[in-house]
Amino acid sequence: MKAEIPLTTRIAVGSLLIGVLVLALKGLAAWWTGSIALYSDALESVVNIATALAALVAVRLAARPADATLPYGYHKAEYFSAVIIGVFIGVAALLIFREAYLGYFHPRPIELTPAAIAVSIFATVINAVWAGYLVRAGRKARSPALVADGRHLFTDVFSTGAVLLGVLLVAVTGWARLDAVLAALVGCTILWSGWLLVRQSVIGLMDVAVDPGQLARIRELIAANAEGAIEAHDIRTRQAGKATFIDFHLVVPGTMSVAEAHVICDGIEHKLREAVPDSQITIHVEPENKAKHSGIVVL
Repeated sequence: MKAEIPLTTRIAVGSLLIGVLVLALKGLAAWWTGSIALYSDALESVVNIATALAALVAVRLAARPADATLPYGYHKAEYFSAVIIGVFIGVAALLIFREAYLGYFHPRPIELTPAAIAVSIFATVINAVWAGYLVRAGRKARSPALVADGRHLFTDVFSTGAVLLGVLLVAVTGWARLDAVLAALVGCTILWSGWLLVRQSVIGLMDVAVDPGQLARIRELIAANAEGAIEAHDIRTRQAGKATFIDFHLVVPGTMSVAEAHVICDGIEHKLREAVPDSQITIHVEPENKAKHSGIVVL
C-alpha cells in the first residue's frame, strides 16, 4: 500500500507551484510597464520560489523518524530552512538595491496599462490568500518553515500594494525617479523581513523554552496527576520544530517501589502528551531525601 504524502509536504509543494504562477504574472506586469519597482516586486517572487523549495526540503526532513544518527529526530531541519530563507531574502534585497541605484541615476519612463495593473493585483490576491492559509496551516501543524513562508508572503503582499500605488503616482506626476525610490523601499522591506526570520530561527536553534503560558499549563498537569509523589523540581522545556521536550525530577517516598513510581510517571506522561502534542518527556525519579522543597509540591 502506497504511503500517504504528509499534509505539510503537500502544502510546501503547493507553495512552490503558486510561487511559479505569481512570478510569471508579476514578471509579465514588469515587462509590459518597464517599471523598476514592479521588476523588483517580481524579483521578490524568485525569492518566494527559493523559500518554497527550502520549506519543502525542511518539512520532508522534519517528518523523518528519529534514527541512530539523530536519536532526537530531524525537527530542527525547519529552523535551518528558515535561516536559508532569510539569506535568500537578503540576496534579493541587494539585487533590488542595485537596480534602484541604476534606475535613479538613469531614469526611464514607464508605460502603465490597465492590463498590467490588473495582472499585478491578481497576483497579489493569490499571494494574500495563500499566505493566510500557510500561516494557519503551519501553526496547526507546528511547522516553523510553513509559518515563515507564510509571513514572508504577507510582506510581499504589503510591498506589492505600496509599489502599485507608487507606480500610479509615477504615471500621474511623470517623476520617473520615484520608480527607483519605490524599488529601494521594497528592498528595505524585504531585508527587514529576512532579518526577522533569521533572528527567530536562531532562537529556535538555541533550544528556546516554551512560552510562559504553556509552561504554567505543564506545571499544573504535573501537580494534578502526580498523586503519591512528593514534589517535582528542575522542570526544563525546549522546542525543536513541532517537537516539545519536557524533563524534570520527580521525588517519591523512599519506600515506594519502582513499579508504583512507574505508574505515576505513566499517568503524568499521558496527560502531558494530551495537552502538548509531539512532546517527548523524560522523568528522573528520586527518593525523598533528594527533595529540594521547591518547584511543584504535589498535593
